[in-house]
Amino acid sequence: MKEIINIAALLIFVFQSFVFAQNSEDIEVLETLNYKKDVVYKVVDGVSLEMDIYYPEPNKIKNENPWMLHVHGGGWAGGDRYKVFRKPFLGTLKSLLENGVVCITIEYRRASRNSGGTTAFEAVIDAKDAARFLLKNAEKYKLDKKNYGVWGGSAGGHLSLLTALGKNSRFKGDSQLRKYSPKFKCIVSYFPVTSLLNPELVPGSLFEKQDSYNRILGDSLKNKLKLAKLLSPTKHLKRKSPPILLIHGDKDVVLPIINSTYMMEVAQEKNADVELLTIKNAGHSFSGENISPSFEELNQYSTNFILSYLK
Repeated sequence: MKEIINIAALLIFVFQSFVFAQNSEDIEVLETLNYKKDVVYKVVDGVSLEMDIYYPEPNKIKNENPWMLHVHGGGWAGGDRYKVFRKPFLGTLKSLLENGVVCITIEYRRASRNSGGTTAFEAVIDAKDAARFLLKNAEKYKLDKKNYGVWGGSAGGHLSLLTALGKNSRFKGDSQLRKYSPKFKCIVSYFPVTSLLNPELVPGSLFEKQDSYNRILGDSLKNKLKLAKLLSPTKHLKRKSPPILLIHGDKDVVLPIINSTYMMEVAQEKNADVELLTIKNAGHSFSGENISPSFEELNQYSTNFILSYLK
């Protein structure tokens, strides 16, 4: 019995060490920030969905502060809200805080890997509900009710576009939050998918596998065309849509840059305000050597774009 207990203790120690090793960088970043952790914004089927709210230094906090909502990536079925600490986003996070912008990062219902389960539709509802919650509790969390935006990368880039562009009435969520209608001032979307209806946008990408459509739509594209249209950001783009900054690597094979160039074409047709920053030599998540602009430069570009609309 003693040997069993010792083995169990050892396994727990190894597990804890593994978790710490996986998150040590996140912990280091957290220690430098001023934040409220694990704020519950709604409960679904008995499960609490949480967000973290990152504040500027105390001397830069006002009664009403502009804010950015960050939606994480991870293939719609994975990832977590600490992806905001990854290189594509961290510089922008820190710069925004230095400029008096509150940053909120959320968790949401992840898509099921099996057909018929939770889809990206629920994830968009959750992101919208997070924004509704923040508007409802704006005074409590010292947030501006008008000056706010949304950003994210990969699956989070796709969800960020839908969170801001999709009609609130088509993504109804928690009944206690429905009377709040978020109107975002800007969107920054990194290496997103922009349409689920155009097969030519996905050659060689993860969408060559049916599993990706199963995760996002809960079934095949053929069987879920109506939902695919609803979850295609380009279908929601209008002349009066909030300004959008797309940032995409020209060597991305997971979600090719043609997704962003296609959205630029749609924007031109609809006279919508969309711009694209192309990162040369960069794969997905801006992986690669000698990328240009650099991480520092693209982070600053993103920051300047956001500040131009929020301050």
